[in-house]
Amino acid sequence: MLNRFTKLLLVLIMLALWSIALRPLFTLPPVQAQSGAMQSPKDNQELKRLCDEDQSDRTPPKGKSIDLAFIGPRDKARLKRVKELYTQNLLKTANDYDCAATVLQHGQEPEDFLLAHEFWVVAISKGKNDRDTLSLAAASEDRFLMNIGRPQRFGTQLRSEGNGPIMLYPVDGGVSDELRRLMGGHSLAEIKARVAEMNKK
Repeated sequence: MLNRFTKLLLVLIMLALWSIALRPLFTLPPVQAQSGAMQSPKDNQELKRLCDEDQSDRTPPKGKSIDLAFIGPRDKARLKRVKELYTQNLLKTANDYDCAATVLQHGQEPEDFLLAHEFWVVAISKGKNDRDTLSLAAASEDRFLMNIGRPQRFGTQLRSEGNGPIMLYPVDGGVSDELRRLMGGHSLAEIKARVAEMNKK
């Protein structure tokens, strides 16, 4: 009987030792250790710099006008680099997509404006849903439509020829004023009144 009891005790001790020895292999790391892997990605600093340069080129010193001959080649270089970063999957955050879209909206091809629009939609989906971002998403869609010869939807695009008056590019009448407001814009009547005011100056 004692021999049987001793054997049982030895088995229990061995099981206890095995469980202590094997526990690290089957235990998940503590929550604190896991949280490092789940941290939000950081903004791409190169994209931020490209975006800042894009805006700086369009903010000349007081009393000077924008030098299109100077910024044209710089726009092309920035556009090329943003597309490279995009194809390398280096856009991660809402700010990354916002910065990339800001550069793309100064492209020349309809595809640039369409991609800018899509990037702003992604930025909105990632939490950057302020009025400015909504209105930029609308403006980039309008710019794309204008460049493929279609009416714009939100009334963001104006044009003029030579010294002629500023005109509102044709607008799709099927878009409601409520949708325009939700996209950070104004009613069609307000837009037309603003254009008329601009032509008085």
